[in-house]
Amino acid sequence: MSQPEKPSKICRQLRLKAQEFLSSKQNTDYLVQIVNHLEGGVEDRISSLLALEMVFTALLKDRDMVIEVVPLKPVERTPENRYKEWLRNAYEECYGKVLQCLEDASYKIQVQGLSTAMNILSHEGRFPLETKGSLDNYVPLHKFKSLLMKLLSNKQNNQQLITKYTEYLLFDDILFFTWKMLPSLTAKSNPNDVYIINYLLLLEKLQIEKNGETKILCGTEDNVFFTFDETVTIKSLNKIWHCIMLWEHTPQTHKQLLIVLLEKVLPHLEKPLLLTDFLMDSLDGGGAVSLLALQGIFTMIQVHNLNYPNIFQKLYSMFEPEIFHTKHKARLFHLSDLFLSSTHLPEGLVAAFAKRLARLALIAPSEDIIIICKFIGNLILRHPGLKCLLNNSNCATANVDPYIMEERDPLRSCALSSSLWELETLQYHVLPSVANTAKFINDPLPSVEWDLSPVLNTTGDDIFDREVKKFSKLIVLQFEKPNGASLGKSERLAQYWN
Repeated sequence: MSQPEKPSKICRQLRLKAQEFLSSKQNTDYLVQIVNHLEGGVEDRISSLLALEMVFTALLKDRDMVIEVVPLKPVERTPENRYKEWLRNAYEECYGKVLQCLEDASYKIQVQGLSTAMNILSHEGRFPLETKGSLDNYVPLHKFKSLLMKLLSNKQNNQQLITKYTEYLLFDDILFFTWKMLPSLTAKSNPNDVYIINYLLLLEKLQIEKNGETKILCGTEDNVFFTFDETVTIKSLNKIWHCIMLWEHTPQTHKQLLIVLLEKVLPHLEKPLLLTDFLMDSLDGGGAVSLLALQGIFTMIQVHNLNYPNIFQKLYSMFEPEIFHTKHKARLFHLSDLFLSSTHLPEGLVAAFAKRLARLALIAPSEDIIIICKFIGNLILRHPGLKCLLNNSNCATANVDPYIMEERDPLRSCALSSSLWELETLQYHVLPSVANTAKFINDPLPSVEWDLSPVLNTTGDDIFDREVKKFSKLIVLQFEKPNGASLGKSERLAQYWN
């Protein structure tokens, strides 16, 4: 038997055993044999999971595990009921083994374990083991909670598995009950970093509102057994966020926490101003943490009227050479453009930003020089008084420049007495696109500002590709007409050719 045939043969064998088990009550050993394959190799375990899914979805659909209960009467110990009780015990045990596969080292087994568990949940929801009054459909929360606990593991990073789980969040019932379960699954004391990352990754994937298209996993759309109540999801969010804020965070989890806060949580918090101290402390963290905290403070100032008097000094101090080598630099330029959008800011303050950016442009990557030039141009358009920086010939070199780069207070940097000689220097840049962008100071300024969004995500490779395309037809590959397979006259290899 060839190696590629082996997995498919195992799958066929287990499928036949599943069918034999379903066809007769006497074939209980087949279920044990299927479960034993969970201890084998990758293909064995995947085939075993598929067979178990086939067995228990069929048993649930046919209601072969439902034990009739008569009110005020004990359950009869008939052979049929004893068999059903055995089936239910096997069902619970096998479901636990399926969930253990979510902790497997193989991603294939993790995904198949998740798929099997969710399909079993779906069938138990539509064909419940115990009818609760007139409720024909429901989510089996005890099993669902166990699954979420595996996703929120404190032993392994489940980023890929959580990404796969987002496919099930398109179902309104799964999304709603995920929110409802999370408060009870949130660690009250300090968990480890693995748990925190998994928790924040899952929280980042959850949306507050119901999906645009109504889909139900544990039931049918025409028999909705619950109402998606956004007040419940918002309440759950506020509960868990108060716990998350009390955890001790490393720089990695701190950064992830701020990302989730800005992109998902902040608009739905009941008392967002309680985050003020946390954001201000984060602003002193440096790097990406400071940048993300800056965005949060901007939202608090803009939406919630937070008063932060030294915000421009903080923003000014973030423009360091290291910022050009982080993936969040586009966010910094975008935020700076928003912070400096007011035409009522002091010209000395805005001039300090323009001058600092111009100085940094001398050592910045080519793609960032283009952003800086257009950003400075927009600042001059908003504040025409800054045109003095273009015409000040008294400090046209670094030797006589009064600007103090080391000054942390932008208003004391003497920027208004300086000039933008750096941009004149950049007009001799080796890349024509960069040099042409810096020449805007020689021409009349446009009437409208430059749109920064197209250039914020431009890379050095993009600039290189554009330059190559411009001159692709001018590149000479051969300057002598070839004569058969012989080497050209000026080919230095010819002297070694016999």
